[in-house]
Amino acid sequence: MVRWISAAMRPFLRLSCYGVALILTGCGSAGYPHPPSLDLPQPPTDLRIARKGDRVYLAWTVPTESTDSLVVKHPGPTDICRSVDLAMKECGVAVGQVAAMPAVAPNTSQSADQAKAQATYTDPLGAIVLSGNPEGRLFYSVSAMNANRRSAGLSNIVSVSAYTSTLPPSDFQARLGSNGVTLSWTGVSYATEPSGVTRTYRVYRREQGKTPDFIVGEIPYGTTGECQLVDQTFEWEMKYDYRVTVVTKIELPGTPASQFDGDDSAIVQVVTHDVFPPAVPSGLQAVFSGAGQQPFIDLVWAPVTDADLAGYNVYRHEAGGSPVKINETLVKPPAFRDNHVASGHIYTYMVTAVDLRGNESAPSGEASESVP
Repeated sequence: MVRWISAAMRPFLRLSCYGVALILTGCGSAGYPHPPSLDLPQPPTDLRIARKGDRVYLAWTVPTESTDSLVVKHPGPTDICRSVDLAMKECGVAVGQVAAMPAVAPNTSQSADQAKAQATYTDPLGAIVLSGNPEGRLFYSVSAMNANRRSAGLSNIVSVSAYTSTLPPSDFQARLGSNGVTLSWTGVSYATEPSGVTRTYRVYRREQGKTPDFIVGEIPYGTTGECQLVDQTFEWEMKYDYRVTVVTKIELPGTPASQFDGDDSAIVQVVTHDVFPPAVPSGLQAVFSGAGQQPFIDLVWAPVTDADLAGYNVYRHEAGGSPVKINETLVKPPAFRDNHVASGHIYTYMVTAVDLRGNESAPSGEASESVP
């Protein structure tokens, strides 16, 4: 049945519909309202770890995004969590804390990843933490918090060996010589290590002002008396820092092999200034030739094997005279022909070796030859 609305009711009906429309449209954007952000930093996922001596070094990227996928507006401190249990679920009592670090905005020459701030922490292990059991490990995580000290959870978990380290030698020395840099120290005896544990002395070299380290060599720890390594891989006319440390290596069945460096010895600085001449040539022989032609004397000798050899100088003198160099430029092969000889003379020769920096050896033994 159709009911007709009277003319008197129509204005009220229009006003009621207009009110409903206002309620339905409202102000602002359409849709359900969002809850307020908790501003919880996302847990770091790139926690890294290294151990040297009785210190553990941690590093990670400071989170700039919250669990709501928004920029963290009010970052708080970060707790450092340490445990002897891999199944670490919560931080418990933190062993340290890093103060809040604001996000870093990238500049025009940096990408967003390059601009992310890096946080670090050093955990000084005490004797009560370290263990005489090579299977012992320390597990670490970090908990990034907001300004209200609330956290979204732990970062990834990393670990290092909790086995005790060994002190470096106290009398490490370096001496430059013609055959290289001789590195020496006094070795000490020690009690037998548990199965799976070995220690070695390791010598490092670093060019001054540079960061990469070069391993010169290793000697088993426990070698008594004088320990010695000779570095022949350096470059001349450079400045180097040398140091020695004791490396602990742990290889146990069913677990990945691991190792860590102990503390460093005092650094010894060496300037590889080459003032060392090459070896003295030997085996010099002189032989006359020239029957029916221009006379000459051929010289031959054993080659000098120094790596930095540049060539040879040839000296000649006659009885009662002083030796005079007779080559204009360095002689490259271990042989020389003297074309400036005259009949009725006796010539005496000597040879020296010269390196790339102009250091000249002492003269060889003499060799004499007469020209008929």
